Amino acid sequence: MSAATAADQDREYFQLLRRGDVVIVIPSPEVEQLPSNVIETAAQMVLAPLRDRPSTDIIIDLSKVHFFGSEFISFLLRCHLIVKRQGCEMVLAGVSDRIRELLRQTALDTLWAIYDDAKQAQEALGGAG
Repeated sequence: MSAATAADQDREYFQLLRRGDVVIVIPSPEVEQLPSNVIETAAQMVLAPLRDRPSTDIIIDLSKVHFFGSEFISFLLRCHLIVKRQGCEMVLAGVSDRIRELLRQTALDTLWAIYDDAKQAQEALGGAG
């Protein structure tokens, strides 16, 4: 697989939308089944703009994802560290009951604010919906 094809494939797994000073990351349902090496590659593609453009709040919109494993949790934690180093906020939106329970069991629900949807999260971060 060529590098361009790999990058295009990674973009299928994560959509990034910029709304002023907020970036909304929308993982596709396929992240539930991705092997760790693919999540890692896709994560690097998502994390690069966060490193390149500091002072950006992040909304991870999980409305299309029903469950995920430890690899995706690792991705969330890496995003969190980058965003916190920049003095910004990362929040979750559209979290399913199953993911909410996983976050509660791992105490990660204390790390991130959780909103019903991306619009509510954006309003909470001070941006227009």
